[in-house]
Amino acid sequence: MNIGVLALGRSTFDIEFANTKLTQCNQFLSSTEHVIFGSCQLLLEEGDTTREIENLKKEPIDFILILQVTFTDASTSIKIANSFKKPIGIWAFPEPRLGERLRLNAFCGLNLASHAMSLANIKFSWLYEDPATVKQSKLNMIFEKKCRSADLSRKDFTFSSSEKARAIKDKISGYKIGKIGKHPDGFATCKYDQEALRDFCGIEVEEIDLNALFSIAKTVNTKKVEYDFRYLQSRLDTIESVDQKELKNSLKLNNSLKELKLKGNYDAFAIRCWPEMFTEYGAAICAPASMMTENRIPCACEADVYGAVTQLILQEVSNQPVFLTDIVDIDVEDNTGVFWHCGQAPISMCSSEFIPKATIHTNRKMPLLFEFPLKEGAVTIMRISQAFGKHKMIIAKGNILKRNLPFTGTSGVIEFDREAKLVLEDIISTGLEHHVAIAYGNYEKLLSEVASELDLPVLYI
Repeated sequence: MNIGVLALGRSTFDIEFANTKLTQCNQFLSSTEHVIFGSCQLLLEEGDTTREIENLKKEPIDFILILQVTFTDASTSIKIANSFKKPIGIWAFPEPRLGERLRLNAFCGLNLASHAMSLANIKFSWLYEDPATVKQSKLNMIFEKKCRSADLSRKDFTFSSSEKARAIKDKISGYKIGKIGKHPDGFATCKYDQEALRDFCGIEVEEIDLNALFSIAKTVNTKKVEYDFRYLQSRLDTIESVDQKELKNSLKLNNSLKELKLKGNYDAFAIRCWPEMFTEYGAAICAPASMMTENRIPCACEADVYGAVTQLILQEVSNQPVFLTDIVDIDVEDNTGVFWHCGQAPISMCSSEFIPKATIHTNRKMPLLFEFPLKEGAVTIMRISQAFGKHKMIIAKGNILKRNLPFTGTSGVIEFDREAKLVLEDIISTGLEHHVAIAYGNYEKLLSEVASELDLPVLYI
């Protein structure tokens, strides 16, 4: 078979490590019976990808293989898929859980792509394997289309309701989300339609310019910043070790969100958290988002409105702060996955054996983020999904294990109630968004009843 290869990456990740994994992949592909076309070099810019597409169009290609070497948004994968009338597959690379930064974050790139493909009605096959240990039979599964993305609507169920579920529906129908800035390009997972949202749950969204948040931050009273600093000083280790000017900028954002909440009577925020927070304002909003979420004003990063909706519903059902997180790894052999999100989990989710730390953003190198492993215990995972253009509630359960911190920031290792292999297959096949919310406890029944009140099908993964 003639295989056209495009290797995708972004310069904000560990390029040296990415090229090491790509070299292993190229060596493996060269050892197979397939004929490989393409430069097989890391494509870091849109222009590089466009040139590679045009070059491959001149070749007798049977199959297009995207190598998801690091995280990328989904726009590039969609562009590649639309450029070739050929079968397409995505191979994403895992990375070791060493307690260090996410060096590749490739699974999240695959996750974003699978959702975007679901909305564009593009079928694709996929693989999540280390190129250093992958077997030929695994690679052949991509070409034999045995792991194609498909809408698993046959698994959808409906449930009876309850008085408590009706009360929750009535309560959230009066909620309002402040959407600050636009979602990043290529993040179809974060798109929303106000009319569709209003029709199914009644939640309203008001859009706020990102510069309005920055303007308020610049006028924040110094005493308020000092109050937040002293509070965090009593809760965090190493807060004096981060850049203090940038730290103050970050804490000003916390007070900006509080002011916006009071003025607009918002119940949650969906915030554009990069790159302008770093490139224009000069600090991270991760810790302020955590602090607001801890106080029951959930904050969804990347301006993910449906992420904020998910948080609000799970918060009402569980009566506790919830964590909107990425799933960044599934290890089939270990039968576990990893939840991670920069450094913005609520501090109440910190392991009792660990003192939370102050840290900086791994890519942008600015504070303030929190760092700690998630505490042990049973959790419920939920997302209000728009995959395949259909509203549904997706639910999973599992247990956070007592493990070392898998990656920097706020992260934890989960053993799902189902085999990790099946969870992995469902995440990609259902087109699940890359953000899911977790809360400690088992809320499957009440969530299902709320879904019934909202006329949503429920899909268990």
